[in-house]
Amino acid sequence: MKLSANEEYGLRCLVRIGYAGKGGSLTIPEMSHAEGVSPAYAAKILRVLRKGGFVKAERGKEGGYTLARPPESIVIADVIGALGGRLFESKFCDSHAGQAPICTRSVDCSVRSLWRAVQIAVDQVLSQATLRDLLQNEEEMNSWVRTIPGPWPLAPGPRPLALAPGPRPLAPAPDPQPPATVP
Repeated sequence: MKLSANEEYGLRCLVRIGYAGKGGSLTIPEMSHAEGVSPAYAAKILRVLRKGGFVKAERGKEGGYTLARPPESIVIADVIGALGGRLFESKFCDSHAGQAPICTRSVDCSVRSLWRAVQIAVDQVLSQATLRDLLQNEEEMNSWVRTIPGPWPLAPGPRPLALAPGPRPLAPAPDPQPPATVP
């Protein structure tokens, strides 16, 4: 399970339009150049965002894409849903049955329970995040993430060694014992 390019670039395009703010708009060529994607791909993403009601398009010389509503009313879970969908859907199991007509674990599946738990956690975070939150810088967004209950790696307090900046120090090798001598 991983986010698709549509979801990543869709969010990035939406954030870029959000930065343009009131009165500012972005055209497909501007978005394409700014995000390093082809104009056709930028157009595809913007079409999805427009159909989802997140952006609106204005034709003409002064045209371009603007937000369809205020950033605080655009929930990221809804945007991800429009761009590609959830990480785990119950129908996922139907498409991974192997060569059998139904999955051999369809009655008792601990893996399915894990994916459901992951989806619940993802839904919890994405349903609390709005475009307004994503219009912050990274440090401010990290502060916002710390407010969400859960075992987050960016939680307040000391940072674990694995997340500390720079290379992780290696543990010193144990001193080798001298070989035993046989009298």
